Amino acid sequence: MLKVGVLGAGHLGKIHLRLLQQSEKYELIGFYDPSPENTAKVVAEFGYKSFNSVDELIDAVEVVDIVTPTLSHFDCAKKAIEKGCHIFVEKPIAKTVMEAEAIKTLASQYHVLGQVGHVERFNPAFLAVKDMINNPMFIETHRLAEFNPRGTDVPVVLDLMIHDIDIILSVVKSKVKNIHASGISVISETPDIANARIEFENGCVANLTSSRISMKNMRKTRFFQKDAYISVDFLEKKTEVVRMKDAPENPDDYAMILQNDEGVQKQIYFENPEIVQNNAILDELETFADAINNNTSPIVTLSNGTEALRVAQWVIDSF
Repeated sequence: MLKVGVLGAGHLGKIHLRLLQQSEKYELIGFYDPSPENTAKVVAEFGYKSFNSVDELIDAVEVVDIVTPTLSHFDCAKKAIEKGCHIFVEKPIAKTVMEAEAIKTLASQYHVLGQVGHVERFNPAFLAVKDMINNPMFIETHRLAEFNPRGTDVPVVLDLMIHDIDIILSVVKSKVKNIHASGISVISETPDIANARIEFENGCVANLTSSRISMKNMRKTRFFQKDAYISVDFLEKKTEVVRMKDAPENPDDYAMILQNDEGVQKQIYFENPEIVQNNAILDELETFADAINNNTSPIVTLSNGTEALRVAQWVIDSF
């Protein structure tokens, strides 16, 4: 079991603490939170050990789970890495691409592993179809959330859209060529609604919409590729795959057949892949433990997190 400590005991930090306590791959040593009131409350409610400083916690563990506000990710990661600790850092990896690159360099110098908390990679709906997504040429995402003041310290692109950016970068095996985007501030000082069109060198186009002032929550992505359409509902944990194959000579009465001008007939098939329910946050934490123990690459590397941030920043700069 790896000795782990958590930096930050806010809403998400408390979830991480509970799951690490349950995990058979980690030994939860304790946490540090800069708020004495919040620390006392968490200790009283859950009984976790609290530390008096970031350094004191880092000295007691092998793995540091950074669930602090984005502004402090770099400072926490730097301290942990320089003490030889592996780091799990919530998304976005850092406030700036320069900070993210510095974290990557430090981790390499100190021979420690790092994983970024892009949790949608572990969403059971995405896992059910991930291997079916093959060279998509058009992708459309909608990530809409009801207003929650908790995320407004960063633009909606870094709060919400970055999830979809990471998913898209994980399935499109090509470099980003161009980005067109627009963003509007409604309630916050930074944009609350954003739309981006990301063009890749291989011709793939992704159209992303994110809002944190919606009337309802939605997290849907649709992938269009040759002879297939794949829909992923990250919120409802549902998927649908629609395939087109050459129509058989004698289709049955219920077959859906399309015919083009040249007389070529295609049959439409509907699939609903089996979805294996999981706890995505627990899975991302435990696969990181496996990567450390087996000295293998984490599923969401520091490089992945840096690229997602780089593209997100490009979107913001395009407003």
